[in-house]
Amino acid sequence: MTIDTEALSVLMGQPMWLGGCALAFGLVVGSFLNVVIHRLPLGESIVFPPSHCPGCDAHIAPYDNVPVLSYLVLRGACRSCGHGISVRYPAVELLTGMVFALVALRFGFTPATLLFTVFAAGLIVAGVVDLDHQIIPDEISLGGLAVGLLVVPAWLLHGGASLGDALGYSFGGALLGGGMLWSVGFFHARLSVALGREFEHWPGEGEEVPKPASLDYWMWFPGMGFGDVKLLAMIGAFLGPSGVVATVIGASLLGLVMGLLWAAATRSWNSPFGFGPAIAAAALVALLVPDPFGMLL
Repeated sequence: MTIDTEALSVLMGQPMWLGGCALAFGLVVGSFLNVVIHRLPLGESIVFPPSHCPGCDAHIAPYDNVPVLSYLVLRGACRSCGHGISVRYPAVELLTGMVFALVALRFGFTPATLLFTVFAAGLIVAGVVDLDHQIIPDEISLGGLAVGLLVVPAWLLHGGASLGDALGYSFGGALLGGGMLWSVGFFHARLSVALGREFEHWPGEGEEVPKPASLDYWMWFPGMGFGDVKLLAMIGAFLGPSGVVATVIGASLLGLVMGLLWAAATRSWNSPFGFGPAIAAAALVALLVPDPFGMLL
């Protein structure tokens, strides 16, 4: 096993107050991410109305909306009606806080910390929403892609990179990330048609297999949502070509484990599940762990 000791020493050399502040900030952001995760797939505003109990619709007071602590004090139930609150709410808050702290310790008191906490927040939302609904909202993937393509090259230029290197890092990573997964889906679809394979939801009851003149021919594939393609393009814009390759490898391994666990839990090999959580988790590892696969060698 080889460990990047230089990166490790940088991590350990960061002031602990920075990690603590990032943790506290992440807990607050995680509380907001819970709202986004719940409302965005439903097409609801993430601003209005204020947080309320899904059981009795009572407004949640600020002192009952303190991340993690309120959940523990209220014992996971609404103060007004006793309606149960999912443990996932404090879990998302804790996860966001921990990830923000690790990002801060990884990059220090620099603009990169702000940039990559935004990136990490988007990954958390994408992963949890896909877990629930098997969709990845365009507001996260395409919105994040736009941010990455605009802000990451500017950050690299500020750090002394040439214009070509900065654009190649972000735009090259986006094209590679989206292109790799699109290629897998596209050629799998063509091979499935050639072999006469049938899928429950593709192309759909009474519908013909998409033809080249149709947009669906290029963007609608059996067993894979196009949201995964857009999410990987976003990841590539932030992490560059090498980071997105590490993400794809890690996501493939995680996805295999998740698929086996999901099949065991549902007792079915055909039950669909979102690939987004595996992609998001692998991207966070690629962000936080220098040369993650080198550490395994």
